[in-house]
Amino acid sequence: MKSYIKCSGGFHQCLTWQPNCWVNVECPTEAERSYLINELNIPEPYVNDIEDVDERPRIELEDGWFLILMRLPYKNEDESLPFSTVPLGIIFKDDCFVTICFHKTEMLTDFIQYGNRKNITITNHFDFVLKLLLSSSVWFLKYLKQINQRIKLAENQLEKSIKNEELQALLQIEKCLVYFTTSLKGNDILVHRVKNIKDYRDTFDTELVEDVEIELRQALETTNIYSDILSGMMDAYASVISNNLNIIMKQLTSISIILMIPTLIASLYGMNVPNMFQDNRMGFWIVILISSVFSISGVLLFKFKKWF
Repeated sequence: MKSYIKCSGGFHQCLTWQPNCWVNVECPTEAERSYLINELNIPEPYVNDIEDVDERPRIELEDGWFLILMRLPYKNEDESLPFSTVPLGIIFKDDCFVTICFHKTEMLTDFIQYGNRKNITITNHFDFVLKLLLSSSVWFLKYLKQINQRIKLAENQLEKSIKNEELQALLQIEKCLVYFTTSLKGNDILVHRVKNIKDYRDTFDTELVEDVEIELRQALETTNIYSDILSGMMDAYASVISNNLNIIMKQLTSISIILMIPTLIASLYGMNVPNMFQDNRMGFWIVILISSVFSISGVLLFKFKKWF
């Protein structure tokens, strides 16, 4: 999907391309890809690099075209890996500014809505890049809150669990945190490289750069904290699951022993050999009474020993 957006006092949709407008392309089709390469003259290797889901954050300059590649947090529909990160490519030269992402993300939609609420005006291309980096950091923190809720839910289920499903859910969350940590570190390095560009370092809004660095640092520290907590929690709850299973096995073994007592007595008096009750009309009830007494004694003994 391709859209033209004018960035002055908020974001306003345009029907066609205008100088200094923002061309936002999400999940580009072949026709849109051809438009970017053939009509806007964007270098084709740039588009190919952005399409690679494993591409790392970096900045490049080729024939006057800047490519700034950053990582965005992404919420998957696949519950096996609920959160990951995807590349967002920012390409600009003179009066042309293009963002390309091969995944539909919540961040860009929210960024446009936020810009309209705050009547944001973009002064230059690098100012736009820094605002996008700031927005991505905020969304990392939003998704980290959702991850924390998932951890708490899995923790509550694990307390009485003897299955591995909840532990596997925590393992998937740990993978998400690894993706977040790697991407945030890459974005942090990208910010330092952008603000140290020799020809532009004096044009940056220092407060905006500082805000970006603070939000990135906070997101990275939060991710590391959650990752450390989750790692220790997984080790602890692996032992809890094993202990819960041992308790159940102990209870089942105790029940089997209690049930074995009347079975043994009934087997002894049920053998086809003479015994003291073979001619007694009350023999059946006497055997039942003996079995009950020994069984109850066994239950009381197990209770005293706290084996139940």
